[in-house]
Amino acid sequence: MTKIVLSFIFAIGFAIVHLCSKYLSYINKSLQSKFLSFAGGVAVSYVFLHLLPDLSHYQQKVGKRLNHGIGHYLEDHIYLIAVLGLALFYGLERLVKNSKKKQGAQSNSEEVAVSSGVFWVHMASFFLYNAVIGYLLIREEYETKWGMLFFFMALSIHFVANDYGLRKDHKQKYDKYGRVWLTVAILIGWGIGAITVVHELIVSILVALLAGGIILNVLKEELPDDQESSFIAFITGLAGFSVLMMLV
Repeated sequence: MTKIVLSFIFAIGFAIVHLCSKYLSYINKSLQSKFLSFAGGVAVSYVFLHLLPDLSHYQQKVGKRLNHGIGHYLEDHIYLIAVLGLALFYGLERLVKNSKKKQGAQSNSEEVAVSSGVFWVHMASFFLYNAVIGYLLIREEYETKWGMLFFFMALSIHFVANDYGLRKDHKQKYDKYGRVWLTVAILIGWGIGAITVVHELIVSILVALLAGGIILNVLKEELPDDQESSFIAFITGLAGFSVLMMLV
């Protein structure tokens, strides 16, 4: 099976995950928290064993183009961009929380969602996030087809946990519009990768921003509050996925 066909199958898989992840809310709270802890373990393993080492590869590409002028003083350009990505997504999270607080002050309802403007800003950021993942699905340099499978596995689990958090913040708006937009983003990203190659400098910057966003989302959503988390589930996800990654 060719890489393009296999990547398309996985892109459709990502789409199905987004469209079906809302059913996690029908599972009892205990199983939900265990799954989120397991997802946190898998995502942490993926970030530290694959994504962060990958940044050093992109650093070499970016460094050649930024080692002039002010860039000469920024020895770790790509890591600074990753930090910027983390800060950017943290800023968006604060925007969402503040909007919920403001909407809550104006309503007596317990089911408070953010304003429409903040919702679309948040969705725009995750649209780019997902489009980059869709692009990498076909353009990432996997050593084997197993590498693509593990990319799909790790990020599918991550998507379910992300969707859980986005649904919690945006309520029905996310189910009606958000998950559809994020599904489309994956397919658009894959489509761009299928027909063209984006300049490596742009891809390097986007991957670094993505890395920062994933790290924040792992810490924010996939490691639940102490009273809800399962250390055993977290370690199972971390150790299990780490072993799989090292075997490949």
